[in-house]
Amino acid sequence: MSQFGAPRGRTCSRSPRSRTLRSVATLTSAVLAVTVLAGCSSGDDADEAQAAAQDNAPAKRDAVADGGTLRWAVDALPTTLNSFQADADGTTARIAGAVLPSLYTLDGRGRPQLNPDYLESARVVETEPKQVVLYKLNQQAVWSDGRELGAPDFVAQWRALSGRDTAYWTARNSGYERIEKIERGKNDLEVRVTFSKPYADWQSLFTPLYPKQVMGSPAAFNDGARTTLKATAGPFLLKSIDRGSGDVTLARNPRWWGQSAKLDSLVLKAVPRADRAAALAAGKLDLAEIDRSTAERIALALRDARAGRNGAQAALAHGPGSAITPSKALKSWALAYGSDEEKAEEVQAARQKNQQAIARYASEQNTLAGFVVRKSLEPSYTQLSLNGESGALADERVRRAVARAINRQELAESVLKPLGLPATPPGSHLALAGQAAYADSSDALGDQDTKEARALLADAGWVPGGAVRKPAGTKDGAEAGSEAEKAEKAKKEKTEQEKKAEQEKKGTKPGEKADGSSTDAKKKANDTASDEGLYIVGDDKPGDPRALPAPVIGAAGPENGTGILTPAPAAARQSAALLARAEALDTGAGSGAQAAHPVAKPDRGAAGAYAPLGTAAPVTAPQATRALGKDGKELSLRFVLPSGPGSEALRAVGDRIVRMLDAVGIRTQVTKVSDDSFFKDHVAAGDYDLALYSWPASAFPATDARPIFAKPEPASDGSLLVEQNYSRVGTDRIDQLFDQAAGTLDEEESRELVRQADARIWAAAGSIPLYQRPQLVAAKAEIVNAGAWGLAAPRYQDIGFKKPESSKGAERNR
Repeated sequence: MSQFGAPRGRTCSRSPRSRTLRSVATLTSAVLAVTVLAGCSSGDDADEAQAAAQDNAPAKRDAVADGGTLRWAVDALPTTLNSFQADADGTTARIAGAVLPSLYTLDGRGRPQLNPDYLESARVVETEPKQVVLYKLNQQAVWSDGRELGAPDFVAQWRALSGRDTAYWTARNSGYERIEKIERGKNDLEVRVTFSKPYADWQSLFTPLYPKQVMGSPAAFNDGARTTLKATAGPFLLKSIDRGSGDVTLARNPRWWGQSAKLDSLVLKAVPRADRAAALAAGKLDLAEIDRSTAERIALALRDARAGRNGAQAALAHGPGSAITPSKALKSWALAYGSDEEKAEEVQAARQKNQQAIARYASEQNTLAGFVVRKSLEPSYTQLSLNGESGALADERVRRAVARAINRQELAESVLKPLGLPATPPGSHLALAGQAAYADSSDALGDQDTKEARALLADAGWVPGGAVRKPAGTKDGAEAGSEAEKAEKAKKEKTEQEKKAEQEKKGTKPGEKADGSSTDAKKKANDTASDEGLYIVGDDKPGDPRALPAPVIGAAGPENGTGILTPAPAAARQSAALLARAEALDTGAGSGAQAAHPVAKPDRGAAGAYAPLGTAAPVTAPQATRALGKDGKELSLRFVLPSGPGSEALRAVGDRIVRMLDAVGIRTQVTKVSDDSFFKDHVAAGDYDLALYSWPASAFPATDARPIFAKPEPASDGSLLVEQNYSRVGTDRIDQLFDQAAGTLDEEESRELVRQADARIWAAAGSIPLYQRPQLVAAKAEIVNAGAWGLAAPRYQDIGFKKPESSKGAERNR
């Protein structure tokens, strides 16, 4: 499933070169009551909320065969091999994980664990007067050129990433700027790092660790490490990058001191997600993240194989040949060998093309039957971002109304339930279920509530009818009704007087028509033929002149004790109908739930049934959900979505959100843009009101999440420095909580401060987490220790092919 994630970094460098994402804005920051945050959970919630299980075919090393090459799909070749540059991507990270030191790696719950391949120990040895961390390195750890890992590598990386030398084009430097000095310990295997001020997330530093040859000079950092690495120190080494074939080849590192890699080589193949089904079916890949449609096709191939159907039989059952009925086949044969030679040639060509498609599908299904789909939840979540820079969403009440209109549970279930994955919406912006900092703080904003959403919008001045300016002198409510009744009465009296005068002039008697017919006779005729003023239940249509004008809801509506712009006798009936409709929407019968449950139509009686003369037409759903307006302007939000072939699921979620917002009167203008421009030209540039994209989770939220939710700061040129806060919504208090969480060495206190920050992020309603992204991985059945890792980091040296069942004897544990 292709979805769009924001560029990741611990913080944007404030050097002139990297300060590129700016836009003029004025933000209104809410002053949040402390009582809103009183429901913050304790640390026990992290233990109660379980991380999604991994699905990676775990196997002991002695059950994994030695040797072989595994072909693993990546989205594209890396533009740089330097993880600390702005254009580093997922392929950069995958290569770094296999060939460079990671001092800490993540376990199945997304929590950092010391990596014994590089460290014997790492701990805080002093807190006063300053924090000092002592690293004891594995004495066997060496770079691929034979040099030992040591303090010079730590020093070079610190100097490059500290932000003090702007010649280094860095994308992030959080944590490194807090270091005061790095020095050698008692021997070459000890590194002492002294911090100028306390830093809770010190375990996030020096991962990956680059050799001093890469970090030692701006030229090597900026340009040299983009295409090659002068030294590596992992279970694999970088062998080659072939931009012609789109392959990155990693080979087993002969100098690796840990457990030897099981594979001879690991080939990362650049295959776009839209092409992966074909690449798998063609036998060009062994392991690949896939979308839902490809997963369903593999499942179908496995089902056919278990049922004893081969590819050819499958093609006739559900492939290109499934539409061929006996009658169509007979007709096709008759035309192909008929007397009309021109028609016969055309049909024969079509038959040949169809046979080739059937054969191709059969071959592909036979190949796909050798794969399995491994699934879990990615360490990232998809969110709805609300751009609070300007317009209606600059008002926090409107942002909260949007959030309260959305049924997050329904959206999560629509994406994850069909895949058999847990469908609980994330309760935190800063951690995922299973991680130490996780706690569900969504109560600071509240669950889906249509009535509350409407109340918030009304409080902000957005009401039905507000998009149309009232003519000067218009009177409201009972006053308008009273004036209308008086005018109608005066008109009738004047008409009666005119009729009487006319009759006297013609010599007719009052009550008698000019043709001699009596009024009583006319009444009798009216009893059988007239339908004037009659309303037929169920026969009201859009634009029907008999339909009553739509009432006003909200600040000028019945729920606030203000009159309605309709004659007073009809007001009570319309109010009751509107409130009944609102109650139906509140209980889930509105458009927000219609995708998951059939929506019962309002009881309007049987079409054609007659209501008493003068009965008001019932208020229909379109009236109850009329577009809202304010000062003559309609409330309409621009919803930007990617249009690429791998984003179908994201667009389906967007369609559901549109219906949910429509139910409370918020209109949306959906704009579909190319995948290439979606993030760069719209989200990052602030050219949107609503957008769907994803953020990866972090084991160090106090550091990594701060730039994502930091309050934008004015720059010297009058623009706004947003760092990675693309919603442009932030507060000083949120920033303070992040700073406090990063500056305490008490782990539990740091987590509690992170949870408090998250509650305030919820209340600010700049972004709404919807669901943890599904992770679907196609793997050959014999591949082990690889697949859907969930929150964990891969252990590259353990990936391989399962030994054949016939193998005897145990291989030594290498």
